[in-house]
Amino acid sequence: MHPTGRRALHRRASGASSHAGFSLLEVLLVMLLIAAASVLAAAVVTGGFVGMRLRAEAKEIAAQLRYTRAQAISTGRSQRFLIDPAAHTWLAPNDRKGDIGESFGVAFYGAREVQPMRGVGAIQFFPDGASTGGRVQLTAKQAAWNVDVQWLTGEVKVARGDVTP
Repeated sequence: MHPTGRRALHRRASGASSHAGFSLLEVLLVMLLIAAASVLAAAVVTGGFVGMRLRAEAKEIAAQLRYTRAQAISTGRSQRFLIDPAAHTWLAPNDRKGDIGESFGVAFYGAREVQPMRGVGAIQFFPDGASTGGRVQLTAKQAAWNVDVQWLTGEVKVARGDVTP
């Protein structure tokens, strides 16, 4: 018998298939495991879904502060951004308003001279782009994000912060 024939005969006798590979079910199972591991890794890196929501809130406040600065420059008149940490609300020029999630801690640090009332924070922007400066800090569990406004330039920055006890 020819050597090739013996191998084929041996394969048929042992039940081995001549087609090697993976089934569709095996491929889908591996893809599902990889997706689950990716979601868990992303949650750990970003601080979970709460951390992502916290960061989104900080970015929204930063955008409104930048808008307030742009309004001051474009109109040639001072403009104020107000934040009420107790009520979890903010107010920007042209009746722009927003709420901050109740599950987040809100703190404001800034100049008392421009505060309209006790407990309400304000950052005033001037026509040249400068400001009174300040910080809005949002916290949740062990995560914190700071929105800082430089007094000299009015530049707005968002950065991860430390949770203050």
